[in-house]
Amino acid sequence: MSITSINPGTMTKFLKKDQLTNLWYEIDAKNAVVGRLATVISKIIRGKNKTNYTPHMDHGDFVVVKNIEQIKFTGKKFQNKKYFKHTGYPGGIKETSPEKLQEKKPGEVLKLAVKRMLPGGVLGRKQLTKLKIYSGNNHPHAAQNLKTIELEKLNSKNIIKN
Repeated sequence: MSITSINPGTMTKFLKKDQLTNLWYEIDAKNAVVGRLATVISKIIRGKNKTNYTPHMDHGDFVVVKNIEQIKFTGKKFQNKKYFKHTGYPGGIKETSPEKLQEKKPGEVLKLAVKRMLPGGVLGRKQLTKLKIYSGNNHPHAAQNLKTIELEKLNSKNIIKN
């Protein structure tokens, strides 16, 4: 029996660090549904929107989210949904709602949603740093030539119409 060599034409092409390019995207979160916005952001941050996606490398793009204070939940989730965390001590479970979290830290609701869609290790923590969240229209990233993503054009359910 003869052993045949691997055909390099059929092997997956992986990118090197010097071949990576990062773009910057801007998303207006006014009346956007949290979960739908988080899925769009997580795909961009991971790099799944690129043809040369490599799962073990961080070659996603940066995302700037503005008007985070006007983000929406569907149904009664804004009051009724619960987030849990544990202090590490016996009986130390703490709960909060998106309503309380939005008052203390606007943007933390979206950050938690995106964080839970990323891998749970060093790579996921590094990719989460590419998410920039701001209240209002102003942000310090205007020099990065931001490409605007309009959520409503992706799917009409991404925006809640009042």
